[in-house]
Amino acid sequence: MASDEFRLVSPGIDHEGRLPRKYTKEGQGTQKNISPPLEWYNVPKGTKSLALVVQDIDAPDPSGPLVPWVTWVVVNIPPECKGLPEGFSGKQEEGKGEYGEIQEGVNDSKVPGWRAPQLPTHGHRFEFKLYALDDDVKLGNKVTKDKLLDAIEGHVLGEAVLIAYF
Repeated sequence: MASDEFRLVSPGIDHEGRLPRKYTKEGQGTQKNISPPLEWYNVPKGTKSLALVVQDIDAPDPSGPLVPWVTWVVVNIPPECKGLPEGFSGKQEEGKGEYGEIQEGVNDSKVPGWRAPQLPTHGHRFEFKLYALDDDVKLGNKVTKDKLLDAIEGHVLGEAVLIAYF
């Protein structure tokens, strides 16, 4: 991997490693359903904002094919921000600080923020994909993965991916 490559990492998850229990619904007590810490490096020049989509890319559709299940959508992350701390979801500051403009979208559980997986079987891949964008994203109050992907078409300067197994 080139040292100047746009990268997404987590101090709590090794790339292609196991998603720790505290980031899932299988955790214990207050140590469950916590959004993991994320850090990124070498944001492309010209980036105006970052957007994050986390999904189970091995989610089975009961009627047949694999259909990714969205766990978390985050938009309008300032490019100066170097990461999101553990437990960030649902606790961002509104209108102030380095996280002031960040907006959490609606996941496939139909609620905003991180919704940890609780799967009937293990071995699913969770893809954390960070997009570097040449503009801010204006999607109104209800941000979804589909609305985000439509809005950023033609505006992606780079992508960074982290994979974890559950």
